[in-house]
Amino acid sequence: MSRTTIADVARAAGVTKATVSHALSGNRPISEETRAKVLAAVDKLGWVPSQSARALANRHANAVAVVLARNPDVIANDSFFPAFIAGVESVLAESETALVLQVVSGREAEERAYRSLANGRADGALLLDLRVDDWRVPFLDELGLPTVLVGAYDQQHPFSCIRTDDAAPIRDIVAHLRGAGHERIAHVSGPLDYVHSRARAEAYIDEMHGDELLREGDFTAASGRALTAELLALPERPTAIMYANDTMAIAGLSYARSQGLKIPDDLAISGFDDDHLSAHLSPALTSVSSDPAARGRAAARLLRADILGAQPRTETVDCNVVHLRESTSAQSSAVSTVSRRTP
Repeated sequence: MSRTTIADVARAAGVTKATVSHALSGNRPISEETRAKVLAAVDKLGWVPSQSARALANRHANAVAVVLARNPDVIANDSFFPAFIAGVESVLAESETALVLQVVSGREAEERAYRSLANGRADGALLLDLRVDDWRVPFLDELGLPTVLVGAYDQQHPFSCIRTDDAAPIRDIVAHLRGAGHERIAHVSGPLDYVHSRARAEAYIDEMHGDELLREGDFTAASGRALTAELLALPERPTAIMYANDTMAIAGLSYARSQGLKIPDDLAISGFDDDHLSAHLSPALTSVSSDPAARGRAAARLLRADILGAQPRTETVDCNVVHLRESTSAQSSAVSTVSRRTP
């Protein structure tokens, strides 16, 4: 017969494992109704927490963590991460909570990092770069580490989640390009096992109605340049290319110009994430500002509430603004996506 675990108690009480720990330790504000549910489940199942579990329940690191399994070069050149971290830090500073940031090289290292966090190094984690079927979600559930998922993750999970709409900006840009007369529109995506890359690619495919030219990149300048060269070498080349980030778009723009193409007359180009240099290129790059700082603030607030014993919930923060600039048209404008929240 299997041993009763804290997960069993949490299921029986209809709460999270973190809430069970908080209800028993008394170190976080828990309603009397919730505490009574937890105690009733403990009594019914006959669960006795181990000494190490008791110690862990009463020890707090006053820190939260972000673990990134990405090439450091990609992180260094991606405008999303520093802005996201700045948003997180602005919330953590209110409670003098530390941020633990760790970059790992593979799954084994990532598992070790999360085990270390769950063993007292941090009180919770923010999970970025969500995969379509992400092994980390059930793994973190098993560890009992309060976690906030940052992205539109659609698989079943027990955590709070910050959802974002990555499809709408792609649809807007396709409509803009079609309005400018483009029919051969290509898309250089990010890795398609990422939730946000898949959402953008699927929106592009839906809009193209079978006429898609999709190439999978890896967010690096090298992949942007190589895939642009591949697309421009086609017998019937695209007249517009949409890239999943500005780094690949800038590399693609540079390559196209080296081949004698005029932007946007011969080739229209758009990016995503609106790097701080994008508006100052010649021509200025059409891109999507996704307000990663706002996402960081929302994620940090959710995680702080979860650590204090709140019930998991989902918020949708759509802060996307499509900046139409000279790389796709002769005029500059912006299309906003309205922010909204789901309880």
